Amino acid sequence: MIKSIKVIVLFLLFVCHVSCTQHQLEGKITKVNPSDLKATTTYGPEGITRNIIQDKKGMIWMASFRGVYKYDGTFFTNMTKSLTSSRFYSILEDTKGNLWFGTVGADASGVYRYNGKSFENFTTAQGLLNNEVSSIYEDTNGTFWFGVSGGFSFFDGSSFQNFIIDENGIHEDKTGKIFAKRQSFKHTVNSILKDDKGVLWIATGDKTYQYHQEKATVMTHEQTPFYNARLLMKDTNGSIWLGGNHGLWRYKNHAFSNFSKTFVSSIAEDASGAIWLGTAKNGVTPKWDLSELRSNDVRNEYFKGVTIPNLPMIFGVTASRDGNIWLATFDGVFRYDGKTMKSFNKTK
Repeated sequence: MIKSIKVIVLFLLFVCHVSCTQHQLEGKITKVNPSDLKATTTYGPEGITRNIIQDKKGMIWMASFRGVYKYDGTFFTNMTKSLTSSRFYSILEDTKGNLWFGTVGADASGVYRYNGKSFENFTTAQGLLNNEVSSIYEDTNGTFWFGVSGGFSFFDGSSFQNFIIDENGIHEDKTGKIFAKRQSFKHTVNSILKDDKGVLWIATGDKTYQYHQEKATVMTHEQTPFYNARLLMKDTNGSIWLGGNHGLWRYKNHAFSNFSKTFVSSIAEDASGAIWLGTAKNGVTPKWDLSELRSNDVRNEYFKGVTIPNLPMIFGVTASRDGNIWLATFDGVFRYDGKTMKSFNKTK
């Protein structure tokens, strides 16, 4: 009898182990509407376009306030036309080729994962801290960090682990708390990055933090914090770039160096190692430029290259593999081919 009970217990433990290890959190899944794929145009999204990337297949993807657009080299397609009216803000292609899109605004609907056939939606119902997703980052372990209004969420594919940012810094929430409404802008996470030592860098509307082993440290240079940093990027040489209200900074060999005092909204590295920036001159009505820092291969230093002035407000920059520089702006999408700037706005 006792032996039979032991066998049954072991069997139940085995079943539980298998079911637990195989469990994957699922969001709401929506297949792509075929009619959306047929609704192609020769112009891109109108108005505010927040981010832009090129995927592994060469397609250009744009997160705009009017939907997610794909450009195949000839036509633009609004991929989310029948999916949601939410404003799309952040974008990432993961190591498996899935695309992630974050939403913001009063009708924000969390983050979407697109596998080429359907969209899977993750919101506070699945455990996301807040439905306004301002940044998306995948670390070297293949897990994800979502910067949201009020903090950030870690997602391992089966559950969310949430971290709240407030006046006391950063602390992990283990109670299952979520934010149903937008939090203060200064507690919104603009960008996340993990360095080679496993330390998280977190740029917010207020301070910039390093977070490691449940300890948050405010990042400073000569005792001055980096306020309202908009971007973090690691280049091919392992240096970390930080841009925002305090200009452009590079962290290399445990020290910061400044490259510009001008406000920096966006950054990208091209195949040659040049750094491209969206910058704004000070003034009542800031004037926006696309600027290049060219790399000196001998010393791995940088000097000023071309500057394209008088552009709409620049939110995102990416370098495509054909050598073009793409801009996501207040007035749609632009492409710079090294000689001319082309607008894909319908009215231009």
